[in-house]
Amino acid sequence: MKRYLIIVLCSLFLVPVYAKKEKKAQEVDSLGNKIKTGWNFGILPSIAYDADYGFQGGILTNIYYYGDGKQYPEYIHSLYFEGAYTTKHHGIFRLNYDSKYLIPGYRLTLDATYLPDAMCDFYGFNGYQSVYNPTWHTWKKNPEKMSVEDYRTRVFYKYKRDLIRVAGDIEGTIYKNLKWNAGIGVLGYIIDDCNIKMLNGKRTYDPTLDHQKALNPDEPLLYDKYKTWGLIGADEQNGGWHPYVRGGITYDTRDKRQGPNSGIYTDLFFTYSAAFNAKYGQQAAAGYNHLQFNFTFRHYVPCFKDKNGVNRITFAYRLGVQNLIAGRSPFYMDNYMNTLFIQRVYYEGLGGGNSIRGMMANRILANGFAFANVEFRFRVVNFDIGRQHFFVGLNPFFDLGVITQPYQLDDLVQRHTNGSYNTLKESMTATTPNDKYEDYFSTNTKDIYMPHMTAGVGLKIGMNENFVLSADWGMPIDRRDNGKLANFYVKMGYLF
Repeated sequence: MKRYLIIVLCSLFLVPVYAKKEKKAQEVDSLGNKIKTGWNFGILPSIAYDADYGFQGGILTNIYYYGDGKQYPEYIHSLYFEGAYTTKHHGIFRLNYDSKYLIPGYRLTLDATYLPDAMCDFYGFNGYQSVYNPTWHTWKKNPEKMSVEDYRTRVFYKYKRDLIRVAGDIEGTIYKNLKWNAGIGVLGYIIDDCNIKMLNGKRTYDPTLDHQKALNPDEPLLYDKYKTWGLIGADEQNGGWHPYVRGGITYDTRDKRQGPNSGIYTDLFFTYSAAFNAKYGQQAAAGYNHLQFNFTFRHYVPCFKDKNGVNRITFAYRLGVQNLIAGRSPFYMDNYMNTLFIQRVYYEGLGGGNSIRGMMANRILANGFAFANVEFRFRVVNFDIGRQHFFVGLNPFFDLGVITQPYQLDDLVQRHTNGSYNTLKESMTATTPNDKYEDYFSTNTKDIYMPHMTAGVGLKIGMNENFVLSADWGMPIDRRDNGKLANFYVKMGYLF
């Protein structure tokens, strides 16, 4: 389990600030809380520790304007900012605006995000078809607990990836709860090998030592091997810029957008992405212009209300699918989960705290996938601090992911090597003869379609129904999805 030292896990670190004195509200919402008016925002320090990323420091804030409170808990304007960085160069810089009232009758969302990542996870293609070897990247201070013969480098399953995202989305009404949606944006990926010199810092690699924390700059990573074998083409190795247009429909009967207690939300949309090479500013291979299809269904079922009529238990689940229906997409875009509205920092899957909690990030990488998230949401306690309404909740959950469109590995090799090699085994034998096929790839084709499953529990601390701090602990059912016991995540908001 990745070691996280989370200092901020309770509402005592939330700093409510008033830009304007509130009007005294006599009415209450469905939870019995006084309706909020005027401006409200909370400031939260972002402090964490990760064994790979190091210490994280930063700040985030969400500014809400409720006006006279007639639409509470819905807000009139929401402006979110987060800036954080770690000692191992993993950053979050994001500005997001959301409103249903700036353009009367339409919902508008604007997002600008920069996510530099010195060690982005890469475990190969097609889920379980790619064999995961935890000893290859598990470094321990105690030499007796390490496998000297198997250990390679702590960043064996990493590569460098910076993501720039700029998006604008709008929603209008067709009839009552049926909406139309349109969006435009650009995703910019800047990709390279891990910068070993930067990651080592002042440490120097000594080849005469069996055990050391310094990284070997000459040890090839899995990403390097995929390029050598022809699984990753030369026109996608350094990333690219991908402007896109998106359109679809949604049906929404939720009682509220953040942490709903009842209702249905479903969407169906298509995304067309173009492709431009990041290094030269020229159009990449025409096949990287592609069309994707997405469908999600979310259902929130109230299960128990207290004597005051306040909902205490909600059963919530989400089902989804993302498939490639035309063209070819570069590998680095296949772990981006398309969405009609940018509401979170990360939209990566499958694997990790934004899709399948408890599974390693990007464990499933394929052209198409389906997923499910199921959880019970228990609202344990409601309380006030000053003029702010707080709640604490617990969420046991079960997550699942499965591949629907796998990569055809031999076809990739033939395409990227211009037919120099007909199969992946042939390419491996010719380029890296010391690598055994079975050490990297399963010989059982059924492994591709096996479901990946996890389970766990989450803690929620919310303020005024919209500002929610989330801490989730999840563990895999199959150890091939995580070489450690479990993963721990601290994020903003509910997963769905």
